[in-house]
Amino acid sequence: MKLVGISGSLVGWKTTQAVHDVLFAAKGMNSSIQTELVDLRDYEVEFVRGTPLTYYNEDTIHVVKTILSADALVIGTPIYQASITGVLKNLLDHLPTDALKSKVIGIITTGGTDKHFLVAEYQLKPILSFLKGTVSVSNVFVHNDSFNEENEIVDVDIARRINKLAEEILFLQERISK
Repeated sequence: MKLVGISGSLVGWKTTQAVHDVLFAAKGMNSSIQTELVDLRDYEVEFVRGTPLTYYNEDTIHVVKTILSADALVIGTPIYQASITGVLKNLLDHLPTDALKSKVIGIITTGGTDKHFLVAEYQLKPILSFLKGTVSVSNVFVHNDSFNEENEIVDVDIARRINKLAEEILFLQERISK
């Protein structure tokens, strides 16, 4: 099984750390799975122009193909202005409408106010469902106060929820793959 994490942020490290923690937890539960972190700050994903994927740069093609080759995904985004990031939405716009079929997707979001915890449910989950993904029941919102100065998650409840998210992703993907 290949589990790909996507960090949908171009600045800061909290979202990347949160996605990494889910991948690390999953690997701890099943050492045979392959994990890969796609940090969108490391790639120049072009804006969607409505042309075939082959018309875009190597970074865009690589990131899309990495997603398509995954068995399961964990998608992380900070919440800005009560929404997912533009870079993540742009990436999702590159995917064909059945790109996530038979893939389980876990969601982890970060933000500075608890009022943003529903963005995953009301914005990201419908997009992932449209792309035919099986979205995990649980998702994790990590408040900025849950991180220390080194951007490590120090909130014990959040760490427990991250482990539960990883466990759910693996469980569901195993059932779908049978």
